[in-house]
Amino acid sequence: MVYRVHSTYAGLTRKKTPWLLRDVHWDEALRKQAVVWLARTQHKAILRLTAQDYAEHSLQGLCETFICAEAVNAWVFRMLQAAIMETPGPRRTSAAPSEDEEYGFVMEDGVKGMRILVMSPHPDDDVISMGGTLANLCQQGYEVHVAYQTSGCIAVHDHDALRHMDFMHSFAAASGGDAAQTSRTLKTLQTFVRNKKRGQVDVPLLQAVKTLIRYSEARSAAGVCGVPAENCHFLDMPFYETGTIAKKDLSAADIHIIKSLFQQLQPHQIYAAGDLSDPHGTHRTCLQAIFRALDTVKREDWFRQTQVYLYRGAWQEWEPYEADLAVPMTSSDLSLKIDAIFRHQSQKDRALFPGADPREFWQRAKDRNEATAALYDMMGFPEHHAMELFVEYRP
Repeated sequence: MVYRVHSTYAGLTRKKTPWLLRDVHWDEALRKQAVVWLARTQHKAILRLTAQDYAEHSLQGLCETFICAEAVNAWVFRMLQAAIMETPGPRRTSAAPSEDEEYGFVMEDGVKGMRILVMSPHPDDDVISMGGTLANLCQQGYEVHVAYQTSGCIAVHDHDALRHMDFMHSFAAASGGDAAQTSRTLKTLQTFVRNKKRGQVDVPLLQAVKTLIRYSEARSAAGVCGVPAENCHFLDMPFYETGTIAKKDLSAADIHIIKSLFQQLQPHQIYAAGDLSDPHGTHRTCLQAIFRALDTVKREDWFRQTQVYLYRGAWQEWEPYEADLAVPMTSSDLSLKIDAIFRHQSQKDRALFPGADPREFWQRAKDRNEATAALYDMMGFPEHHAMELFVEYRP
């Protein structure tokens, strides 16, 4: 599908079920949307929907675009089924696939030298939103990189920063380092935190400590999924580094950082965050930067074979009728994803900016991924434990 920026009005009837209000033009996207809605409404598998189901829900016009209701069912079912891929990465095609490939196994020669780049607005969006797919790609043998667009330092509690400073003091003493200097620094930060006023910007050293905390958590979490530490890129985009919730406007420097990374890695597949419900708008700004960077490289030779997919994560999930890629997960895959999310200890239990949803991020991810799989199961597709969905973006 063609990616559309999330609309505030997406939940209104005229957007969600326009056929209930007026005659509509039944394009491919609207056909899928209507049939998924009907299956949900009737709680039926798509292939079991009847002409009466369509007639009772103002969808006669859709049936008239096909021979019969069963033909509509079969067409939509095939479209949704084609998006389900247990091996989502790009592969070099060969004229004669090996016997193992015919049975669905990914051969090393098919992925050797192929690079995947996952863009993560904050240091935990990668594992929260697509941790299962991230691990899947690593297991297949791709060269997987993750780029963290912002430091996420403002989302670290002061007490977490002080706890890490205390560890640094103890480590310096145990290793024969300059414990006295570390102690003086720690006392300075403790004094600042005790006297800190509401909304006051952290001093640069405290910001640096919080940034390092998020860096170390990101490397640890990515490592759970199989991403080497040297493939974790921390971009520290300038628009974010204000020390406050309020951010600067995007600048040419922000775009240049992303463009340079694209040109350096020349990835065969790029994943980016399309979840625009972030309470402070960082996701939206990061996505705008990616779009603008893609516009500058889309005519370069290396980009011709590059696929771009958008994920959602902490606040939303794509609908099945929107998804161009649906990646199943086993219970082991989901457990690994949750383990990766747990590595972001500064965001666990009580994230500084959780949004309106009171659940922890790992709970949101687990519930959402399992609910998506249950929906596909209800619609008549093979039963999976959990699923992550993606929408393709074409610059």
